[in-house]
Amino acid sequence: MRMKTIGMRVYHANHGITTDHYSATLKLVFGSLLGVIAALLQAAGLFSGIGYVFSMLATGPIILATIMSIRVGLLTYVLTALLLLVIQPTEVLVFLFTTGILGIGLGIGFKLLKRRLFVTAAGALTLALGIAVLLYLFQFPILGPSLTGELNMSVTAGILAFCLLYSWIWMRVSLFAMHRFEKQYTGRQSGT
Repeated sequence: MRMKTIGMRVYHANHGITTDHYSATLKLVFGSLLGVIAALLQAAGLFSGIGYVFSMLATGPIILATIMSIRVGLLTYVLTALLLLVIQPTEVLVFLFTTGILGIGLGIGFKLLKRRLFVTAAGALTLALGIAVLLYLFQFPILGPSLTGELNMSVTAGILAFCLLYSWIWMRVSLFAMHRFEKQYTGRQSGT
């Protein structure tokens, strides 16, 4: 009974984010800036160690841009990939199929789905598909050299579990960031 209550509370949790009151110009400028930030963060993967942490943060700007507008989010995704072609070409595939596609999936989830659970599932599904494409289609060793080639059910289950957890973390971080941004923006609009 208690698990059912917890499950119902998770299912009915709305994220409460709306961006309808932002102008198209603000969304476009904000998306451009977020694309530059995402490219710089993803390019930091060149530096191993702390660089990988910065590289993972490239998801955030894509989520925020897609929440503002799906079209601006997709433009930001393309802009970031093009910038990476210039400044760090080795990170383009990683961005397109992991950090970037997760941002697009979560952003579209925030925009179209009102339940946090569905938003998390949308992000996890896109990330899992991106990793599967890298692993099984391009034979790119995204999880290390020993995990490429043949389809393995235990690896696939592990990828799905990881994607769900990782997507949930990013969903929570995005909610926090959007509420902070909302407070700043509405505070400036009212002149306080």
